[in-house]
Amino acid sequence: MAKMANSMETFLNLDEIEDAATKIVSKKAWAYYYSACDDKISKRKNTEVFRSIQLRPKVFVDCKECDVNTKLLDNNVSIPIYVSPAAMARLGHPSGEAGIAEACRSFGALQIISNSASMTPEQIVAGAAPDQLFGWQLYVQNDRTKSERMLERINKLSAIKFIALTLDSPVTGKREDDERFGNVISSEAPYQTDKNDSGIILPAADPIFKGMDPNLTWTETLGWLAKHTDLPVVLKGIQTHEDAYIASLHTPQVKGIILSNHGGRSLDTAPPAVHTLLEIRKYCPEVFDKIEVWVDGGIKRGTDVVKALCLGARGVGIGRGALWGLAAGGVDGVKRTLQILTDETKTCMRLLGVKSIDELGTQHINTRQVEKEIYDGPSGLEACRANFRAKL
Repeated sequence: MAKMANSMETFLNLDEIEDAATKIVSKKAWAYYYSACDDKISKRKNTEVFRSIQLRPKVFVDCKECDVNTKLLDNNVSIPIYVSPAAMARLGHPSGEAGIAEACRSFGALQIISNSASMTPEQIVAGAAPDQLFGWQLYVQNDRTKSERMLERINKLSAIKFIALTLDSPVTGKREDDERFGNVISSEAPYQTDKNDSGIILPAADPIFKGMDPNLTWTETLGWLAKHTDLPVVLKGIQTHEDAYIASLHTPQVKGIILSNHGGRSLDTAPPAVHTLLEIRKYCPEVFDKIEVWVDGGIKRGTDVVKALCLGARGVGIGRGALWGLAAGGVDGVKRTLQILTDETKTCMRLLGVKSIDELGTQHINTRQVEKEIYDGPSGLEACRANFRAKL
């Protein structure tokens, strides 16, 4: 793993990095990175739910070796931790999303580039290693020609291996911190617009997510997307077992799903990814055999990463963590964030008596406390199956 500036090594956890970044960034940047909708209940729950899962260590196991290499969409990555699409990185540091990419390159980590990045996709992948893995987040525009033109550009960038179609924000949640500081963001290429007094590019002066299409459907939207790219699709923002099951019926186009409530930024009291993982395990575990399941939201510790992997996730995403790391120390700050999580993940695995990610499973965790909170009503799976059969 790459070395970093000594000043960054003084940070021992992600909360310390966030605290340091908060003291540096502008009020607008803090509001955008920190904000979540309404009362921030989902944002807090994303982290708290991991604390409710207990670990079950095994002893007398040779744990000298610990391998955290894995595959995401059949692409090799060195760690199961990826960077979720996190917008407007240059609000925190001039190196922006390209700086995050540099840090990911050092760790062999996947980065999903935000549709609302503060740099062009071409700039972000320009310094990529030959085997570096990127995804592109897509918010479908009301004016589909704009999305089609962007897809044409993405199709030409060999470093970008898939499209992350984001579905959990058909409209924007009420983010009061953003509203107080006048933050706005457009899904229409904001990197082409205004600058602040320091010369850092800011979002366009449009209503939040102006131009986003709220009329997406399984059949129409996936059919439209297939006409404009051959890249595999990962559906971001799945929050129920029914939707996870429906996604699994759309292979081979859909290769994976990301269980996410948009970092608590869209619908407050929406479930954390852990709840959706447990729902899938209860109602339709076959989903794990058909498509890859990733998660994001609330990841603060390596133990959180391990618990998600034990529940069947293949990739574990951080969004705010990368932004706070960048704001605290540029590229070195993101490296330190990834280093902390990687080291904690390895330590947790060793203490569990596990040598590789493939060995992790539900036998290593106790989720009984969380299971009391997951959905226990009628499942809509039969209706999903009947509807799908009717369309064949």
